[in-house]
Amino acid sequence: MCLAVPGKIIDINEDKQHATVDYGDGIKRTVNISLVDAKIGTYVLVHAGFAIQTVDPKEAEETLELFREMIREEGG
Repeated sequence: MCLAVPGKIIDINEDKQHATVDYGDGIKRTVNISLVDAKIGTYVLVHAGFAIQTVDPKEAEETLELFREMIREEGG
């Protein structure tokens, strides 16, 4: 099963190919953004370290909140 997770671009590296993505709750990762047209503040779907699509900010936040609820229910 494949899973893509939404996150917000908070910084773009000098090479313009990589960005720091914030998934919320202090979780940040560097991802490859060469497949999308994105800028700081853009929400993207990330799969296997690549931003594969830009997404609507409201939809991204709703999905992230669902993930948070699942974690709380699991006791995390």
